[in-house]
Amino acid sequence: MQQVRSIFLSDIHLGTKACQAQHLLEFLKEYSSEHVFLLGDIVDLWSMSRGGVHWSLAQNTFVQKMLRRARHGEKVIFIPGNHDEAMREYVGTSFGEVMVAHEYVHTAADGRRYLLLHGDEFDQVTRHHRWIAVFGDKAYDLLVSLNIYLSWLRRTLKIPGYWSLAGYAKRKIKTAVSFIFNFEEAVIRHAREQGVDGAICGHIHWPMIKQVDGLFYMNCGDWVDSCSAIVEHLDGRMELILWNSISHIRVTQSATP
Repeated sequence: MQQVRSIFLSDIHLGTKACQAQHLLEFLKEYSSEHVFLLGDIVDLWSMSRGGVHWSLAQNTFVQKMLRRARHGEKVIFIPGNHDEAMREYVGTSFGEVMVAHEYVHTAADGRRYLLLHGDEFDQVTRHHRWIAVFGDKAYDLLVSLNIYLSWLRRTLKIPGYWSLAGYAKRKIKTAVSFIFNFEEAVIRHAREQGVDGAICGHIHWPMIKQVDGLFYMNCGDWVDSCSAIVEHLDGRMELILWNSISHIRVTQSATP
């Protein structure tokens, strides 16, 4: 296992068929850390409330692994998102040594301070037009399900590479929504108001590391389609890892000063 200082995960969506928990477990086997930060939408209570509960052995193993890591001394912090917003009632408490927080400021090994949050409060669709968000959530689930059959067809036809229908839709739709409602800019503006060096969030299923006006914006992505996470190395360097669910090849992108 590679020793890193911190692992940042978001949008796992436990409780759904789309959750790629097995690939997440494979990823976690590669990294040992001092801290694990779960940045929202870890459990998809929205989907589960609609009667679509799917709880696999791999999903259960992930939960047990997080609890075990917390018991063994790793700092595990859970920041609820909009899909598991019911857990926001427990902010300030702990479950099995896992602390629940609304936001959290993490100081990296190099001294930089990062605001950790889910980010749904800066998504104007989720905040003011919940019915659109629910409709979009169902449509996204459908695309992910269709993508499973598409991947099977590509393998059957021996078509190389991995192509994501859901990812294509995100590029065509999610980017436009992010642009219109200035999600990234709003997150950075909030981080600036807090006097930190950047922000690490989730919510929009769009993995990214970049600088905006001198501050770092980092998005963990998700474990439904992109299978991505951010890790902090022992020297404080932040790295975005895309865990390819077909070939398991790691594609990385680092945050540099």
